[in-house]
Amino acid sequence: MTAIVVSSSIFVFALALIFSEKVNRTIVALAGAVLMVTAGMIFGFYHEEQALEMIDFPTLFLLMGMMILVAVLEPTGFFQYLAVVVGKLSRGRPARLLVLLGTVTTVISMFLDNVTTVVLIAPVTILICEILGLESTPFLIALALLSNTGGVGTLVGDPPNILIGSAAGLTFTDFLLHALPIVVVVWGAALWLLLRMFQKDFESAQLCDPKVLDQLNPREALKDAKTAKRALVVIALAVLAFLMEEKIHVSPSYVALSASALGLTWVRPDIRKTLNRVEWDILVFFAALFVMVGGLEAAGVMHLLANLVASARGLPPVLLGVAVLWLAAIIAAVVDNIPITIAMIPVIQQLGAAGIDIAPLWWALALGTGFGGNGTIIGASANVVVASLSERTRNPITPALWSKRGLPVMLLACLVATLMYVLVFYTVGF
Repeated sequence: MTAIVVSSSIFVFALALIFSEKVNRTIVALAGAVLMVTAGMIFGFYHEEQALEMIDFPTLFLLMGMMILVAVLEPTGFFQYLAVVVGKLSRGRPARLLVLLGTVTTVISMFLDNVTTVVLIAPVTILICEILGLESTPFLIALALLSNTGGVGTLVGDPPNILIGSAAGLTFTDFLLHALPIVVVVWGAALWLLLRMFQKDFESAQLCDPKVLDQLNPREALKDAKTAKRALVVIALAVLAFLMEEKIHVSPSYVALSASALGLTWVRPDIRKTLNRVEWDILVFFAALFVMVGGLEAAGVMHLLANLVASARGLPPVLLGVAVLWLAAIIAAVVDNIPITIAMIPVIQQLGAAGIDIAPLWWALALGTGFGGNGTIIGASANVVVASLSERTRNPITPALWSKRGLPVMLLACLVATLMYVLVFYTVGF
């Protein structure tokens, strides 16, 4: 019990500091990780080797590889080129721009990891807003929320889905048939709510004159077409490898690092300038967060929370599924959805061993962890990335602002998903 109290206190205190915005979140996470390991060694529930094992290096390498590719592409002016093209299509109207960017981001996130998607799209969004004279905050928040939502629809769109698919033996087609229809409805509801929430911001925005947009030439924004083409070829190869990872038997992190190495070798940019563009603070934040969550797991906190589901085994299957969905969503809003998924998988497997039909529970877990991550700034990796990238703008995204916009989207998404889940359960079944 001492380990549970101590580890929970450290984690809650770190979260409070992060949300207070008084100290940089990377500093808080790093200090919290050190304190968690120190407390673990004193009270005997956590040690250095465990902490290192809890760091999800594949996720960090995936993120680092894609950041390097973006850093190679950024000086070429390609993002400015895209910004001008999308800006012209939007005709300077904020709502139309949000729909365009949101749709593109969602489609990409169904085939690429959400973190990779926002790393590619967020810089474009910031540039578009600078060109049109718009505040970028609403668009950046919408990108992450819609990316998280759309990623639930496929096996490779969200890291928890990959874990669930592996544990349950679910295929890419299974997700298309069972998860995607629910996600499409939820995505439409989320987009509607985002447009309503940001309506006042859009109405008060000074619209860009369409004639000014007509005068913009996308090709003039492209500074180095040759390098841009090479970088895009490498990114296209990486995307192809992501889609074929099951056939070629390589991990996404290996693909990302290989692609970044190929890009650096082929383009040969100024390596110092390129690496300076990588958001190293994000990588440190993630690593520290993994260490803190690992302390919770070692102390038994995650197991205690997961057992709440097991205690409800007497419920009817559909209600048990709804309980899993909401419990996973609530916890995922506070803790990154990857460790929550890892903690919940054994519980569902135990329920299966007890004779319960767990097929519907896998989908409940996927929906809950996917949509619940929208609730807070640290609920999903994509949220942290977007928030960090927003620090380049005049008005960075704060934890409080994220919760103000993300929490309503999370609650609506989970509510719609619950209704769809019950409907599917009683009609076609899982």
